[in-house]
Amino acid sequence: MDYTTILQELNKASLFDLHRLQSAIYQELLNPHGIGQIKAQLKTGQPISYFDPQSNSLVNAVILKIQITRCLVRNVKDQKTWNLPFYYLNLDDVDADIKPAKNAVGIPKNALKVGARVGFKDKHNNELFGEVIRLNPKTATIKINEHSHWLVHYNHLFRVIEGEISDLHEQTFIPRDL
Repeated sequence: MDYTTILQELNKASLFDLHRLQSAIYQELLNPHGIGQIKAQLKTGQPISYFDPQSNSLVNAVILKIQITRCLVRNVKDQKTWNLPFYYLNLDDVDADIKPAKNAVGIPKNALKVGARVGFKDKHNNELFGEVIRLNPKTATIKINEHSHWLVHYNHLFRVIEGEISDLHEQTFIPRDL
């Protein structure tokens, strides 16, 4: 499923249309037939990935326990356990990324992930580079270094790719065209 195309179409919908779709989608998420199909594919110890809305990214995990409508998983990276509804699970290894439009200003929140390398210009037009550490409603929290965090509106961000490590042991970044 192409989430980018679907999102572009949803941007044309009214708030009422979105509310009505949200209600219908939620009912489908709770459909016992769909839940049964997912449960039939699961085994304790199975490696899976799930979509984390907070980081807007897929997370690798292992199933610890299968329950009636949820499963207990352990995040591979931080070893934390989570009790997730089955609809969080990405059993078909679907690409969950949403790509920004070519003419988009900045990076839309739904196309940005925690951990992404980004850049922006401060009020003095200096380019700053860092890592996204949180996605807020109107801004992203960008960690520039251990002592500096910035709240930056999504319209002011641009993607960067990592460059080479300089002799000063500082990471340099190169802007990436969208």
